[in-house]
Amino acid sequence: MKTGLFFGSFNPIHIGHLVIANYMASFTGLKEVWLVVSPHNPLKNKNGLTNMYDRLEMAKLATENSEKIRVSDIEFGLPQPSYTIDTLTHLQEKYPGKEFVLIMGADNLASIKKWKNYDVLLKNYQIYVYPRPGIDISEWESHPSIIITETPQMDISSTFIRKGIKEGKNVQYFAPDNVLTFIESKNMYR
Repeated sequence: MKTGLFFGSFNPIHIGHLVIANYMASFTGLKEVWLVVSPHNPLKNKNGLTNMYDRLEMAKLATENSEKIRVSDIEFGLPQPSYTIDTLTHLQEKYPGKEFVLIMGADNLASIKKWKNYDVLLKNYQIYVYPRPGIDISEWESHPSIIITETPQMDISSTFIRKGIKEGKNVQYFAPDNVLTFIESKNMYR
């Protein structure tokens, strides 16, 4: 059985992330999905990132009642910034009996040629791709490692939620209540 790895900053985790993770865990034949909280994505600016332990805690809160979704802090102990290929190598050594697959959005697939050792990723791992509005991935449709899913699309982003909180808007329903309570208790994104 396969374990899907869904990497992200989760800054904060929101219902879009959870819909994707649940779809992958329930509709694709994956045994489980791990949300891998990334301390620092090398293709993103680190300045806007909230403390990685707070992001980890929010992901744990959001998934506490899930049987097939768990949260991983595996990248916290690895050199930063985190490169997916290095994390996968570490995970294969730590869990030799597991077959890992990557979960990524069409936007990430469209830019995968910028990733460290992307050719090794494509050779050694399956990639389950969820659609993103307006992203053309037709060049990848027949690639043997790429599985394009019919994950429901939700145009919600962590940036949108952070901006809403900063502006004093009501962001209820965009993230689980316990995550929003945590954000409020720590006065985050103000």
